[in-house]
Formats: sequence, C-alpha cells, structure tokens
Amino acid sequence: MKFKSKNLREIAECIIGDKNHFNYKSSMYISEFFEECDLPFKHDGSTRWAWTSDRLAELLAEPCTENTLPVKFVHVLRVLMHKSEATEDDPQRHNALVELNKPLSREGYEAFYGSDNNLYIKSLINNQTIKTIESPHRIFSDIEIKKRDQLNIYLNMCSEDELIENILLPLFRVLGFQRITAAGHKDKALEYGKDIWMKFILPTQHIIYFGIQVKNGKLDSSGISKGSNYNIAEIYNQTTMMLGHEIFDSETNKRVLVDHAYIIAGGEITKAARNWLGGKLDANRRSQIIFMDRDDILNLFTVNKIDVPKNQIY
Repeated sequence: MKFKSKNLREIAECIIGDKNHFNYKSSMYISEFFEECDLPFKHDGSTRWAWTSDRLAELLAEPCTENTLPVKFVHVLRVLMHKSEATEDDPQRHNALVELNKPLSREGYEAFYGSDNNLYIKSLINNQTIKTIESPHRIFSDIEIKKRDQLNIYLNMCSEDELIENILLPLFRVLGFQRITAAGHKDKALEYGKDIWMKFILPTQHIIYFGIQVKNGKLDSSGISKGSNYNIAEIYNQTTMMLGHEIFDSETNKRVLVDHAYIIAGGEITKAARNWLGGKLDANRRSQIIFMDRDDILNLFTVNKIDVPKNQIY
C-alpha cells in the first residue's frame, strides 16, 4: 500500500498538530504519541512532518489485502482521533474528522465514528469497513467504560456454564478462532480436562489447536478449594490431561493433540498460583500454558463488538 506524498504529509500534519483542530506536538510528544500506539518510533529531532510522513510510509508498506489498510496504520489513526484528544473549539471532533478525510478520501478511504465513539475506516471502492485488531490496553470511551462495568457485574453473578456460553464462546469467535466446541458439564468423563477446544488457522494455513480450562472464581495456590476459590493443583491435573489427550477435528477428519492450553478464570489468577504451576511443569509444558483472568476478559470483551448478556439487571 502506498499513499501519495501530499496525502501522507497532510495526515502527518494532523498527527503533529500543524492542522487546525489538532493538538500541537513537539518532538517529545510525537515520540509519546507513537509509544501510545505501541510503536517503537522515537523522533530524532528532524523536520517533524517529514519524519512523521516517513513513519507512516513504513506502516503503509506492511502487508494487507486489497482495498484495506495495514492494521498498525489504522490503529495510529484511531489513537489520533480518540475523543479525549478533542480541542476546545471542536469538542466532538467533527472538524478534525473533516481534515483527516481530505487526504484519506483522495486515496479511496473514509474515516467515521461508530456508535462506540471509536474511529473506523471504510473503503470507498467496496464500501467495506476495514477490520482492525483491537488493543485491550487502549483508552476506553465512556460508553465502553459503562459496558465494562456491566460485564463486571455479570461476572459476579454468572455460573461457570454461563461464563462459557455467553462470554467466552462469543469472544473467541470474534477474535478469529474456529471450530469452537464446548464440552459441557453433563458428562465430565468425556471432557478429558477440557471445557472448550478450538483452533486457529495461521496465514500459512497451518492449524494450531487450543484446549481451555475454565473456572468462574479465583485461582490461588491454597491447599484446597474453598467456595469460589479454586486450588491451582486441581487445574494442574486437568491441564495435564488436556495436553495429553487427542481431540477429533471433523473438518480435517484427523485426531490431533492440543498445542496450547488456556487457563481462564472469571476471577483473579494470583501470582502465587501462576508460579506454582510454572514450577510443576517442565519448560516445554510451561510454553504451552496461557493465562487469562477477569481483567483480560473484561478488556477484550469491551473493545470488541459483543453485547453484554441482557438476562441480568444492572
């Protein structure tokens, strides 16, 4: 993907604040901006717009499909246009959006705000909105903060099965996992330590298989499970079973082993529990374990377009 020099300069001038309705950024603040975008760019003191244009050109050079824009480039624009960066004369960022769309439209794209107040970009050629990988660590809008609070209340009240069916399954589907299958809790003998298994297809078409062990409470390293607190030793036994048993993928008609195990808790996974499990597993097995606790669930669910279940009163 390549933009004309004039259009790159105009977008760069939006970033550094040389355009009306954008906050001015000196060298230090330009570096801080790209750090906020999770990019390692540090301004070297050279001409601000030229240096920023070069960085944008680097991002545009990354691979992407036809009529789309590279994910990192889109993320930079989303950070730039966050409503919290509004100027006093343009509180809703309408004028800033007009300025940004001047160079974008000449390249065949249009930026717009969604119902969640985040920026989205669509192609003017096929009218398709460009999909982005949402960062769960970015600043949340007021609407997203309310959504996160509602989900937090739901997690305090839901059962383990509701956590799986209403939260985790929709979340993993949106994140691009396939063949997501919940084992259910009616016949524990059939689970082999797995509550869910799923697969992820890499761009090379290789397949990675995941097993998931879910608990709706807190995971700690206490001697026994109490109430909503689960002993990590129980999870260790179930995880070992998960990584040692085959699953059948009906789409490929093959039996395969799980490559990685997610350990997911609706509450906190304490540092002591993580360390205990890490000490029990050898190096190869440790690399197969991925932890996800309540904060991870809340943040991922919030930034992706999934509705909080409506069967609770908030």
